[in-house]
Amino acid sequence: MIDSTNHRYLALILAVTIFTAGMVASTFKIANSIEEVKGSNNITVTGSAKQQIKSDLIVWQGTYSRQAKTAAEAYTLLAQDKIKVLKYLDDKKMDSKVRTVSSVYTMPIYETNFNGVTTNNILSYRLSQNVEIRSNAVDEVTQISRDVTELIQQGIEFQSNPPEYYFTKIADLKVTMLAEATKDAKLRAEQISSNTGSKIGKLKSAKMGVFQITPLYSTDVSDSGINDISSIDKEITAVVTCSFLTK
Repeated sequence: MIDSTNHRYLALILAVTIFTAGMVASTFKIANSIEEVKGSNNITVTGSAKQQIKSDLIVWQGTYSRQAKTAAEAYTLLAQDKIKVLKYLDDKKMDSKVRTVSSVYTMPIYETNFNGVTTNNILSYRLSQNVEIRSNAVDEVTQISRDVTELIQQGIEFQSNPPEYYFTKIADLKVTMLAEATKDAKLRAEQISSNTGSKIGKLKSAKMGVFQITPLYSTDVSDSGINDISSIDKEITAVVTCSFLTK
């Protein structure tokens, strides 16, 4: 009975000793980790800046076409359509300096037999021509791109493509936005450092991220950057990763 009691007593002492040693080791580990954070001599953060912009250049294309049994007949009809299209643009006050007309594209239309196989027999020719406008009158050309199908009422087969919208002063804006993104990064670094009892020093390094030019209120992002051309009003986002010395 005495031996059994002694065994239980020794086992209890051993368990307490192991637990105490574990607590000491854990405490040392935690203290060491805190010391590593305080001893860090730099902090890396990402800052960003956003700005809304409005496109200042529009590129729009439309296509008119004609089909006839001979290429000559189709060309004659297409030439008549060209006169009407250009007059339409003249009436809309679109200067000839901002518009160009492409060469004529010719496409033979081949006969298909009963088995659905295309033969070498030409049934007709389809000719088409593109008209393009590049202008800073963004709103006016946008309206034309929507209304130009009125030409269909004049017997013209006309197809209007979606306009493309660009911002030509992006290079100048990038400089300003990178400065704003760097300021944002520094503010973030100061907020983080204040929680660890350290202070921000000089900028050690800065790495520019890709620019995202998206439609307003879009949440799209891409590692290679986005350059939206589908909307007049856009938002540009600049990102900078900065490392600051701490003290």
